[in-house]
Amino acid sequence: MDAPPPEEDCRPFIRVAGYLEAMRLNAPRVLEADLDKGFLLLTDLGAVQYLEKLIDEPEAAAPLYRDALRALTSMQGRGTAFQSLLPPYDERLLRFELSLFHDWLCKKHLGIDFSDGDESQWQTLCDVLVNNALDQPQVFVHRDYHSRNLMITAENNPGILDFQDAVEGPLTYDLVSLLRDCYIRWPQERVAAWAHSFYGEMDASMQHQVDEHQFMRFFDLMGVQRHLKAAGIFARLNHRDGKPGYMADVPRTLSYIVALGPRFEELGFLVELINARCLPALGNPS
Repeated sequence: MDAPPPEEDCRPFIRVAGYLEAMRLNAPRVLEADLDKGFLLLTDLGAVQYLEKLIDEPEAAAPLYRDALRALTSMQGRGTAFQSLLPPYDERLLRFELSLFHDWLCKKHLGIDFSDGDESQWQTLCDVLVNNALDQPQVFVHRDYHSRNLMITAENNPGILDFQDAVEGPLTYDLVSLLRDCYIRWPQERVAAWAHSFYGEMDASMQHQVDEHQFMRFFDLMGVQRHLKAAGIFARLNHRDGKPGYMADVPRTLSYIVALGPRFEELGFLVELINARCLPALGNPS
């Protein structure tokens, strides 16, 4: 890994890699490190992403997601020993991430101006989503647990990458990142079945804190926060970093939110914004 300072700091990667190794999860182990030059020598997890395999062989989804959900259950269960060592996924960070959609996708990319009324409704929505995150049991959160960061491995599948931004945060965050993936979409019935299966495998003490109905509400609204953040990041990658390719994933990402509209009255303003102003303007992803 080549992460030249001062642009990159390898120390969070090294720390979290150690936590994951202690949890007996399959993540790169750090063999040697030169922090002054930003070089790490890591064990190899191969070259086949979950995403590639799922696109080429959709029938492989069942065993691959079974492995990914098992690993996530282990991360949350064994991660209790380490989660207090991570930065908190606090209100400041949650609101900053929501601002990415407002500032980078709506304003910068699409040229959408919010009226005073829009701003008021946007802030009310943000309050709902932030409270939904903070009200959940807090666990070890990978923060980018999806098909591009999971590798196919012969043993202890999956290999887990891109974990350096791990935080102590909401119970359902990694689950919705995995199941409502910005890069590949599955039928809602299948997603719900996987989510209910994950709930069934949670520790009994966690199930005592959150019943299954509340868990699914947490899951759905957590996905809204996640997808707004991702759509904003994709726009930022386009304009700030000269990486336009991610813009093609924005309509899929926003479509997850639209699909929730009939079940969540509090999403009315956002669904209307996406349907009437965002998706029509995204006809040209560049």
